[in-house]
Amino acid sequence: MRDSVGNLLADGDKVVLIKDLTVKGAGQTLKRGTVIRSIRLTGDAQEIDCRHETIKGLVLRAEFVKKL
Repeated sequence: MRDSVGNLLADGDKVVLIKDLTVKGAGQTLKRGTVIRSIRLTGDAQEIDCRHETIKGLVLRAEFVKKL
Protein backbone atom coordinates (compact mmCIF):
# COMPACT_ATOMS: atom_id res chain seq x y z
CA MET A 1 0.00 0.00 0.00
CA ARG A 2 1.24 3.49 -0.83
CA ASP A 3 0.54 6.93 0.66
CA SER A 4 -0.51 10.08 -1.22
CA VAL A 5 2.99 10.71 -2.66
CA GLY A 6 3.86 7.09 -3.44
CA ASN A 7 5.86 6.05 -0.36
CA LEU A 8 5.39 2.43 0.67
CA LEU A 9 3.50 2.07 3.98
CA ALA A 10 4.08 -0.69 6.55
CA ASP A 11 2.63 -1.63 9.94
CA GLY A 12 3.92 0.65 12.71
CA ASP A 13 4.73 3.65 10.48
CA LYS A 14 4.03 7.26 11.47
CA VAL A 15 1.95 9.31 9.04
CA VAL A 16 0.73 12.90 8.84
CA LEU A 17 -2.61 14.10 7.45
CA ILE A 18 -2.40 16.17 4.27
CA LYS A 19 -5.90 17.73 4.57
CA ASP A 20 -8.53 18.47 7.21
CA LEU A 21 -10.84 15.48 7.69
CA THR A 22 -14.24 15.42 9.40
CA VAL A 23 -14.61 12.20 11.38
CA LYS A 24 -18.06 10.68 11.04
CA GLY A 25 -19.63 9.69 14.37
CA ALA A 26 -17.00 11.49 16.46
CA GLY A 27 -18.22 15.03 15.87
CA GLN A 28 -14.76 16.48 15.38
CA THR A 29 -12.29 17.39 12.66
CA LEU A 30 -8.72 16.14 12.39
CA LYS A 31 -6.58 19.03 11.18
CA ARG A 32 -3.97 18.98 8.44
CA GLY A 33 -0.56 18.16 9.92
CA THR A 34 -1.91 15.85 12.64
CA VAL A 35 0.57 13.02 13.27
CA ILE A 36 -0.86 9.51 13.52
CA ARG A 37 1.47 6.95 15.10
CA SER A 38 1.57 3.18 14.79
CA ILE A 39 -0.68 2.51 11.80
CA ARG A 40 -1.86 -0.96 10.81
CA LEU A 41 -2.61 -2.11 7.28
CA THR A 42 -6.01 -3.68 6.63
CA GLY A 43 -7.29 -6.12 4.05
CA ASP A 44 -8.56 -3.20 1.95
CA ALA A 45 -6.00 -1.84 -0.51
CA GLN A 46 -6.61 1.82 0.43
CA GLU A 47 -7.61 1.78 4.12
CA ILE A 48 -5.33 1.94 7.17
CA ASP A 49 -6.32 1.35 10.79
CA CYS A 50 -5.09 4.12 13.11
CA ARG A 51 -5.03 5.04 16.76
CA HIS A 52 -5.56 8.63 17.87
CA GLU A 53 -5.72 9.98 21.43
CA THR A 54 -9.34 11.12 21.16
CA ILE A 55 -10.77 8.73 18.55
CA LYS A 56 -10.82 4.95 18.96
CA GLY A 57 -11.09 2.69 15.91
CA LEU A 58 -10.10 5.33 13.36
CA VAL A 59 -9.83 4.16 9.74
CA LEU A 60 -8.26 6.49 7.16
CA ARG A 61 -7.80 6.31 3.42
CA ALA A 62 -4.17 6.15 2.32
CA GLU A 63 -4.74 9.00 -0.16
CA PHE A 64 -5.08 11.47 2.76
CA VAL A 65 -1.82 10.64 4.56
CA LYS A 66 1.91 11.06 3.96
CA LYS A 67 4.59 8.92 5.58
CA LEU A 68 7.01 10.67 7.95
